[in-house]
Amino acid sequence: MISLQRSSVTRSPMALAPFLRLPTLYAPAGPSYAPACLGQRDVVHWTKSRESEVLHMKQAAFIGTGNMGGALVRAACQSVPPQDVIISNRTRSKALDLENDTGCTVAANNLEAACAARYLFLGVKPHMMRALLEEIGPVLTPGQVLVSMAAGLTAETLAGWAPPGTPILRIMPNTPCSIGKGMIALCAGPNAQASHLQAVEHILRFAGRVERLDEGLMDAFSAVAGCGPAFVYPFIEAMADGGVLAGLPRQKAMAFAAQTLIGAACLVLESEEHPGALKDAVCSPGGSTIEGVAALERGGFRGVVMDAVIAAWKKNTALGKQ
Repeated sequence: MISLQRSSVTRSPMALAPFLRLPTLYAPAGPSYAPACLGQRDVVHWTKSRESEVLHMKQAAFIGTGNMGGALVRAACQSVPPQDVIISNRTRSKALDLENDTGCTVAANNLEAACAARYLFLGVKPHMMRALLEEIGPVLTPGQVLVSMAAGLTAETLAGWAPPGTPILRIMPNTPCSIGKGMIALCAGPNAQASHLQAVEHILRFAGRVERLDEGLMDAFSAVAGCGPAFVYPFIEAMADGGVLAGLPRQKAMAFAAQTLIGAACLVLESEEHPGALKDAVCSPGGSTIEGVAALERGGFRGVVMDAVIAAWKKNTALGKQ
């Protein structure tokens, strides 16, 4: 795992311009936004000075800290010193709660957060992403990396809204990240380097398992891992209902069902056996387990689950084209 420098925030007067209400003097210039009044030689010097600022930045900024963003903030504050994490959220009270819980820093606004860290995790809704990138673009430096959590927005689309040359990554987390048991897909976009992927894996490691994936598979991943928990919960509920019908107290039936799924899932991952082989190992000839499996098959269990995943995948694909 790579080592990331940890130090305090240093900003140049130019980086602070948005907060001081100075005139906007930015125009596209190479890989970053430089003041339009500068000549070419000054632009090169200005760009290099902005790049050096990255060495003194915090490690991670989170803009948008709702349920998912907040879960990743908590994970990040276990991976890196909390003082190296800065956050910004539309509902400030939520950000302050996170600050109290984790020790991270709450920024005054999105621009301050964007100036402060090398890795910017963008947790706003997809329809808000373009406006956010247009807002923070003028204060980004060439060394900063954008990490989008927005479903359906391709890295190419995001790159078109960001300053030229900005490294883009996409992540797709799921809700179990809130307890450190999540599944996160990570894909590289334009200008991304291996070191960027390694850094994000390090920052998010306490949220759960982080898996690199080709961007073309992100919609399928979302259907399985992003939507999947919602498919599993009714199964747990149904197992518990069956237990209640058989005479178990409700709370015990729920705990037994949930723990059974945890154990079975861990066995699949740790044994690396095919689930079918593990199922066969439990089914004795003429026994109660194979009788229950037969009931699942008569009800079309496998086909229904596959249909649910494909329906979610098709919806993800359609949303990405809107």
